[in-house]
Amino acid sequence: MRLLVIDDDASERQHVKMLANGFGYDVSEAANGLEAIKVLNSEPISVMITDLRMPQMDGLELIRHLKADGVLPPTLVLTAYGSMELAVATVHELGVFWFLEKPVDAQSLQLLVERASTHGRLQSEVHELRRELTMRGALGEMVGQSARMRNIFAMLRQVAPTTAPVLITGESGTGKELVARAIHSLSKRSAEPFVAVNCAALPETLIESELFGHEKGSFTGAVERRIGCLEMAECGTLFLDEIAEMPVAMQAKLLRVLEDFKYRRIGGKQELKADVRILAATNRDPQKAIAQGKLREDLFYRLGVFHIELPPLRERLEDLPFLAAALIERLNLKHGTKVVDLDSSALAELKSRPWEGNVREFRNALERAVILAGQGTLTAEDFKVMPRPVPRRSGDSGLDVGVGMTIDETEQALIRATLVHTGNNKTRAASVLGISARTLHAKLKQYRLESAELATAE
Repeated sequence: MRLLVIDDDASERQHVKMLANGFGYDVSEAANGLEAIKVLNSEPISVMITDLRMPQMDGLELIRHLKADGVLPPTLVLTAYGSMELAVATVHELGVFWFLEKPVDAQSLQLLVERASTHGRLQSEVHELRRELTMRGALGEMVGQSARMRNIFAMLRQVAPTTAPVLITGESGTGKELVARAIHSLSKRSAEPFVAVNCAALPETLIESELFGHEKGSFTGAVERRIGCLEMAECGTLFLDEIAEMPVAMQAKLLRVLEDFKYRRIGGKQELKADVRILAATNRDPQKAIAQGKLREDLFYRLGVFHIELPPLRERLEDLPFLAAALIERLNLKHGTKVVDLDSSALAELKSRPWEGNVREFRNALERAVILAGQGTLTAEDFKVMPRPVPRRSGDSGLDVGVGMTIDETEQALIRATLVHTGNNKTRAASVLGISARTLHAKLKQYRLESAELATAE
């Protein structure tokens, strides 16, 4: 255990040091608060013992400074005859552990140092427990004990308290927005807005207005001023989902915001300052998206200061029991059911599936089984009612495409065939197509593809 003794009286420092050394403690010294800060920045200190009246930076100023930064170690204040009232006030107002009267005697020093050290250790454990509980609550359905998930949890702990932009990649349904919300919840901005924007769902003509806002009269239909998502997320977090679907010209404007955090509303003359943390996600491989011209390389490097890649569910099947337990608990609360767990046959059945839709598809399958069972333990039979995915084979796509068809017509045909293949399950269809459910819904609306039409296509 290392103590830091701070007193402008050298003889008093030596006296305390001699007593502490006698109990086996290591001791560092400082003559004032400024010297103490240098020591604290370079050495781990278990207990700090400080006088209150010192030149340059006194004990009170030092304690307030360390407390404001959240790095105040367990502290004992030294008090001489006549300053007892100030010492007691410091204990109560600033939250230091206790005081030591001068001249310090050996028994009091040993007793109070041991108690202060124990108190500090317990506070650290409570803080870590609260942080762990906060993180578990923030992660929601993101659970698991696999090495890859433990690595992701460690990265979240590191990056969440910072202001660094984060790029989250992974297949559809792996939980990219969950990660973004967890980062926000665990950050210092957690009490401020979290604004999510699906770049793929916004028409190219409206995306700039959606992000930056516009002034009245700036274009046809702009009948009033509108604030954009950047302003809506002020002091908070802006999450840009499917960033690789954002028009390249718009990516250049976003890059400027990331570099100097300044922007203008459409039609505006005033330059606005953006106090916002930007997180982004894509289900594309970033390097392939760059090669295809879908994602600017400079934007990728600016967003990817911190890169979190989420593994598909099929690559972490050992997490299924933990994921199922967490989901069953939430589903019971949602539906009023009393399902307890999965038996070995159910687990084997679930591990045999490819889970192309990842956690999203897994949750849907589990929700259906929980509702149908109502109570007890789920078995493999509870999941048989859900049709297993049919492997895709070359030459058996059901697509009716040919030369002379436009790209839009080809895309419509692909969407029709995929929805027929998945029994009109839009979540699975989106996963098979490699797009988000939101993007699929936007394309269905764009092409006016109705369920009735899809049924006749079979």
